[in-house]
Amino acid sequence: MCRVVDLRQAVLAKNDASADALRARLAARGTAVVNLLSSPGSGKTALLEQELLRARERSLPVAALSADLATENDAVRLARSGVPVKQVLTDGLCHLEAGMLAGHLDGWLPDDTRLLFVENVGNLVCPASYDLGETLRVTLASVTEGEDKPLKYPTAFGLAHLVVVTKTDIAEAVEFDELAFRANVAQVNPGVEVILTSARRGQGIGALLDRALAAADGAPVHTPVMARPPQHDGHSDTRHSHSHGHDGHSHTHAHPGHTHPHDVPTHTHPGPAHAHPGRAPEHDGRAPVHPEATGTAGHTHP
Repeated sequence: MCRVVDLRQAVLAKNDASADALRARLAARGTAVVNLLSSPGSGKTALLEQELLRARERSLPVAALSADLATENDAVRLARSGVPVKQVLTDGLCHLEAGMLAGHLDGWLPDDTRLLFVENVGNLVCPASYDLGETLRVTLASVTEGEDKPLKYPTAFGLAHLVVVTKTDIAEAVEFDELAFRANVAQVNPGVEVILTSARRGQGIGALLDRALAAADGAPVHTPVMARPPQHDGHSDTRHSHSHGHDGHSHTHAHPGHTHPHDVPTHTHPGPAHAHPGRAPEHDGRAPVHPEATGTAGHTHP
């Protein structure tokens, strides 16, 4: 059991390093990444298409990368916006990793890109544990998925900088309880903003783009409780620590300049507060490590 847990932590630590490097490289060229997480069928692609169209109308240099297990359907839809779009097929892997993303950007991403929207694989478990070097992490849920989604997937919602509700045009028909949903979000991520949207009716369109631009320009980003540094005598620890507990033991590795409380990567940078979540204690159930994790790819299902 220890070997499996240690392997998983090693894979995640390697991803953290890749995410930090990618974030710094993109920041140096003025590009910010927006990581979009949701279940399959949440309406993520429809909303993103409208946001990309709004960006083009405003002459904002944006791009989109869409990851999926198979087919290029999402990229075809997003390309209708007229902005640079790339499809990434993960061949069965349930999430993107920072190293994978970096490899797909080389030679493709235009130099003047202000925002890169990454449509992660439709899944609220695996992608939640992987930092992609994002400046803004957004978790989406449609009104058809039930008000208890944040409680069922606390890491995905608990590490979000922004929560977006989609398909509100059918909220009444499916008896969506907005107050209950907001209360459940607040339970796992107090203070996070919740935006209501409808790609069909245009409700809330442009809000995601505005929040992403603000974050890219250095505006403070919501810091989830799950990603906050531990407090010691009223002061935040400015180290980057990975706390790994297994078989009754806890191992902490500290690195200057960063803090990872309770196995939650938090990347602290000078200036506005940006918490870039990677992994956290997951209550959705932990799947065994994939066979690929023992090879060079190092992929796991958290």
